[in-house]
Amino acid sequence: MKDYYQILGVARSASPEEIKKAYRNLAHRYHPDKAGGDEAKFKEVNEAYQVLSDARKRAEYDRFGRTFEGAPFGGAAGGQNWGWDMNFGDMGNLGDLGDIFETFFEGMGMRPRRKTYERGTDLELGVEVTLEEAKFGKTINLEYTTRIVCDTCKGLGYKADAGLKKCEHCGGRGEVRESRNTFFGNFVQVVACNECRGSGEVPVELCRDCKGEGRKNGSRSIAVEVRSGVADGQIIKVKGMGEAGERRAETGDLYVRVHVKPHPRFERRGDDLHMEIEVPVTDIILGKKRTVTVLGGGKAELVIPAGFDPSEELRIRGEGMTKRSNLVVRLKIKTPRLNSKAKKLAEELEKLLGEE
Repeated sequence: MKDYYQILGVARSASPEEIKKAYRNLAHRYHPDKAGGDEAKFKEVNEAYQVLSDARKRAEYDRFGRTFEGAPFGGAAGGQNWGWDMNFGDMGNLGDLGDIFETFFEGMGMRPRRKTYERGTDLELGVEVTLEEAKFGKTINLEYTTRIVCDTCKGLGYKADAGLKKCEHCGGRGEVRESRNTFFGNFVQVVACNECRGSGEVPVELCRDCKGEGRKNGSRSIAVEVRSGVADGQIIKVKGMGEAGERRAETGDLYVRVHVKPHPRFERRGDDLHMEIEVPVTDIILGKKRTVTVLGGGKAELVIPAGFDPSEELRIRGEGMTKRSNLVVRLKIKTPRLNSKAKKLAEELEKLLGEE
């Protein structure tokens, strides 16, 4: 097997620019029209570049090489030579490699059976709540349009009293055989019948309202519980409340994304709440208690230690978003306007502090 990286003289981790530069140098050196050129080398360099310069071909080459060496298909199997060419040099025209292997294994009877009808798709809706609602929880009533089970046929897609009959296209087997050409050769594969969707039976008379799908356009209503402490962007999954599936196939799920609106006084950081209050300088000097309005309108007592450093924070336990989190309070000093008497007292206080 040829090593295209070695031919171009680059590492396997080489960038597209490095591969292109190496190719240009070598192509210029070995071009047959140049003195001392080498046609065989030139073709080899060009072949390597055609593979490594194409992202998909390069990925296939890195994974499989140019040929499936050692695979049972390339040589004798039970004394029989299949004679298939496994060259990957031109795989760019072969389409998706996954489809090729799926076709091959389907032809050998190794495929998984396909679902008869499609599952309903999942849905996502957004709801907006206040910070108070996020803390204490709330039940939100949602109404949305989607595909729902047809109430005329109860999701069957056909008239129940008319019943079903054997599918003529597949003879009731639910499968048909198809021939398909691949680079492995010509394969006969077994696929689900398109007429009966693999069930082997077709309705005698389709439902006139849903045209055989077992579902139609409609609306759903649901009460969604937003639990206490929900985070911004959190998703609530409601199983089975998405789009209805075809002919009683599984229904999709509903995902509700919660958006928490900003609050004018409180800032949420994790489960803690942060706020700032303005206090007179005397409260800090003397150490006083203040009553603080917490989120939700309740009251809590804040104790300011005497001589407290305003650059630090105070905490009121249990007043965050949960009972285990805190309300973090930062103090902002309110500077008073001093009259002559107050100014004199402040000067005396300054002298006393200086004597200490």
